[in-house]
Amino acid sequence: MKSKLNLDQKIVDRAREAAWNIADKMDRFIRARSTVAVERTTLRLLGVDGVDDRDVPLANVVVDAAAHASMIADGIVTAVAAAVAETGRDVQTIAEAIAQGELDLRELSHPDPETIETIGVELTEEALDAVEANRRERDRLRSEYGPRKQPLHYVIVATGNIHEDAVQAKTAARQGADIIAVIRSTGQSLLDYVPYGATTEGYGGTFATQENFRIMRQALDEVGEELGRYIDLCNYCSGLCMPEIAAMGALERLDVMLNDALYGILFRDINPRRTFVDQYFSRMVNALAGVVINTGEDNYLTTADAVEAAYTVTASQFINEQLGIRSGLAHEQLGLGHAMEIDPKLEDGFLLELAQAQLARELFPDAPLKFMPPTKFMTGNVFRGHIQDALFNLVGVWTGQGIQLLGMMTEAMHTPHMGDRYLALENAEYVMNNARSIGDEITFREDGIVQTRAKDVLEEACEFLEQIEQTGMFRALEKGRFADIERPVDEGKGIEGVFERSPDYFNPVEEGLRRRLDIRVRPATAQGL
Repeated sequence: MKSKLNLDQKIVDRAREAAWNIADKMDRFIRARSTVAVERTTLRLLGVDGVDDRDVPLANVVVDAAAHASMIADGIVTAVAAAVAETGRDVQTIAEAIAQGELDLRELSHPDPETIETIGVELTEEALDAVEANRRERDRLRSEYGPRKQPLHYVIVATGNIHEDAVQAKTAARQGADIIAVIRSTGQSLLDYVPYGATTEGYGGTFATQENFRIMRQALDEVGEELGRYIDLCNYCSGLCMPEIAAMGALERLDVMLNDALYGILFRDINPRRTFVDQYFSRMVNALAGVVINTGEDNYLTTADAVEAAYTVTASQFINEQLGIRSGLAHEQLGLGHAMEIDPKLEDGFLLELAQAQLARELFPDAPLKFMPPTKFMTGNVFRGHIQDALFNLVGVWTGQGIQLLGMMTEAMHTPHMGDRYLALENAEYVMNNARSIGDEITFREDGIVQTRAKDVLEEACEFLEQIEQTGMFRALEKGRFADIERPVDEGKGIEGVFERSPDYFNPVEEGLRRRLDIRVRPATAQGL
C-alpha cells in the first residue's frame, strides 16, 4: 500500500519492535501459567458437555474436583486420561461419574506418562479435526457465494430471547447486513461458568451458550442460502470464560468473536494475570477455527478524550497485533478496533477522525479493521445522530475499513429496533455506494491537517510503547495508562482461578494447537513483569 500519510517508516519500525518486545515478555509469562477456564476449555474440546443436577456445567465440576484433589497444576488432561486408562470410559462418562459422586479422582492409580500422553493426544486429534472441518465448511460456503464488498456491514441483535434474535437476524440479513452480532446478556462476562442450553430471557442481550450459537448459526445459514451470500455470526469471548466461549464458537462455526484481555481488565475489572493467560489460549482456538477476532481499543475513548488519548488506541493495536501473531492468528484474522468518538462540535474533527482511520489502515494493511460508530456524543436528537453516522460511514469507505459496526440514530435512547437497523443499513449502503472509490481518487495535502495529525499520533504511540517496553505491561495497567483506568495486577475478578504450571503440566490440546498453527515458542518464565 502506498502511504497517503507520508509516515516515517523508521518510527513505524520502532513502534512495532517495541510492541514485539512487550508481547514477547508477556508470552513467556503467560505460558508458565494456566487457569481454570483454560482447563475447562480443554475438557470441552475433548467432548465434555452438559450440566449436573444443579445446573453446574460438567466442565466446572471436573476442574473443581481436580483442584480440590490438588491435581490441577499438572493439567486436567493428566487426571482425566488417568481415569480413562483405569475405567475404560470416555471423557463425557467420566465427567458424569465425577458429578454423581461415583468417581473420585484422588483414588485413581497413576499410569505411566506414556499412557497419559497416548490417551491425551488421541482425544486431542479428534477434537481439533472437528474444528478444522468447520473451518473448511466456512471456506466452502464463502467460495460458493463469492466475495463481499468491504467494509462489511455489521449490526447487532439483543432481545434476550435467542429465538427472537434469530428472527431479527434474518430480517437484518435481508436488509443488507453482512455480520450479525448477538449481544451478550449484561454481566455474563463476570460469570465464571457458561450457562447451558437455549435461553429466552436476558437483560440487555442474550446469554452466550453453545446451543444459542447453534440456533443462530442454523438461522444464518438458512437466510444465507436464501440470499445467495454468506452471513457471518459474531459473539463475545471476552470475560472470565473467554477460552470456553472461543471453543464453543469453534464447534458451532462462528465467524467473528470479540476477544481482548485489555477490555476485560479495564472495563470489567478482571484480574490482568488471569485474562492474559485466557486470551492466549482462546486466540489459539480462534486461529485454528479461522475466526476473525475483534479487539476493544474503541472502548478506551469512552472514558478518555478521543483527541488526547488517540495514541493509546494505536499503541494497543500494535500490542494486540503482536500478541495475536503469537497465538497463531493470521493478519487477516486481526480485526483491530478503533472508533469515531471525537466531539462532533470540534472544528475539523472529521479530518482528525479521517487521519486516525487512515493511520490504522496504513499501519495494518492486511487486517480487517473493525471501525466502531459514534456513541459517546450521541444524543436524543436522531437527526443529528443520523448525520454523525453518515460521516462515520464516509470515513469507513474512504479509508478501506474491513468491518463497519453500523451506528444507530437511536443509540442514546434504546436498544435498536428493526426499523432502526433498516435505516442504519440504508444509510451505510447509500454513502458507501456513492463514495466507493473516494480513497483511490483523493490524496491528502502534504503536512496538512490529516498528515500532521497522523504523524503526531504515531510518534506519541511509539514513545508510549517504548515506555511500556521498559516498565512492563502490568505496570502500565497499574498506572492507568490505558483509558485512564488503574488496574493492579494482584487484584480483580477471577484472580483465584490462575495458577502456575507444575514441571509435569500436560495439555495436549495446547500442544496440538501450536503444532497445527506452527507456533514457535520461547522459554516460559514464572517471573512477574
